[in-house]
Amino acid sequence: MATEKSALDGLRIDRDSPAAGGSRRGGWILLGILLIGFIVAGWWWFARSGAISVRAVTAREVGGGGAAGGAGEVLNASGYVVARRQATVSSKVTGKVTEILVEEGMAVREGQVLARLDDSTLRKQLALTEAQAASSRRALAETAVRLREAEVNQRRMRRLLAEGVTTQSQLDTADAEVDSLKARLELGRQDVEVADRQVAVQRQGLDDTVIRAPFSGVAISKDAQPGEMISPVSAGGGFTRTGICTLVDMSSLEIEVDVNESYIKRVRPEQEARAVLDAYPDWSIPSRVITIVPAADRQKATVRVRLAFQELDPRILPDMGVKVAFLGEEEPGQPAARQVVVPKAAVRKDGDRSIVFVVKDEKVERRAVQTRTGVGSGDDVTVISGLTGGERVVVESPAELKDGDPVRIIEDAAK
Repeated sequence: MATEKSALDGLRIDRDSPAAGGSRRGGWILLGILLIGFIVAGWWWFARSGAISVRAVTAREVGGGGAAGGAGEVLNASGYVVARRQATVSSKVTGKVTEILVEEGMAVREGQVLARLDDSTLRKQLALTEAQAASSRRALAETAVRLREAEVNQRRMRRLLAEGVTTQSQLDTADAEVDSLKARLELGRQDVEVADRQVAVQRQGLDDTVIRAPFSGVAISKDAQPGEMISPVSAGGGFTRTGICTLVDMSSLEIEVDVNESYIKRVRPEQEARAVLDAYPDWSIPSRVITIVPAADRQKATVRVRLAFQELDPRILPDMGVKVAFLGEEEPGQPAARQVVVPKAAVRKDGDRSIVFVVKDEKVERRAVQTRTGVGSGDDVTVISGLTGGERVVVESPAELKDGDPVRIIEDAAK
């Protein structure tokens, strides 16, 4: 009997003991948290493993005192290279293109033939008007002959009337004939003049089928082909061309930048500037301000400024992006403007250009700078443009470091 009671007690549920299922669930949650942690740590390690280890220092500003300064940057702006003389060459008349004599990149002279249109109808019309002009001249010559004959008859009638042989009525008829032929002769002269003008119009229309360059320049686009229709206005549902080519006068290239109206007071006409093309970041081009356009853009709160290149170069092309640094003037007796100083190891040579690698957002940016030695200690270089104080520059890195590479800073100390 006691044995049966022990067996029944073994089957009783103890409600005061912790549930086994709850313990198992907590263990799975802990295991999931640990697994997520391992995944995040692995991803971070993998992302960092591709970064290049470099040493960097922070560029510092120096200035004041009596160190020799120079014209410093007072404002930076960005814009584009534009051409003051650029035109899409079209025709004055609508017609079918029969010949194209220009290609992209071709240099053309003012007046050079670029294309020809179909002129067969115009030539026939010109021949017709020339024939009408010739007929008018022959009719005029005939009227002149008849007028001379009428004048001879008039003189004869007057003589016979004086001799009493003829009557006054016959003389009046002769006078009327002379006056009529004189009027007809004047009308004939006007008809000849009208015919000549019609010939001139037809010749001008024929000449308009030959499209010539309005100025010397370079063709940057070819917009039509033989067999296509061309018109000075858009027509034909998009199947009619409105231009033959686009010409640019490369000698008229300049820079246009938009300057925030809050800083426009820093810009003045004839101010010196340095321009750097986005395509050639290591090439600093001397420039100067042409004019400040006397109007502001209310949408962008900017004022347009035009600048001229001191020297043009074949590498400068229309619509290239450009960054401009406006330079200030150093006043005699004033302390030198503050400059940026970095270690010599931060400045590298790429041909005849000086460059540095600036660390931004765990990546390096290759940047062209202008430097001057002799300021500070013998291990320092003064950067007069291209770098600002507080930026981190690489001083030690692998030789294959290039623009945009991810990096890991292993030292960052103010020099």
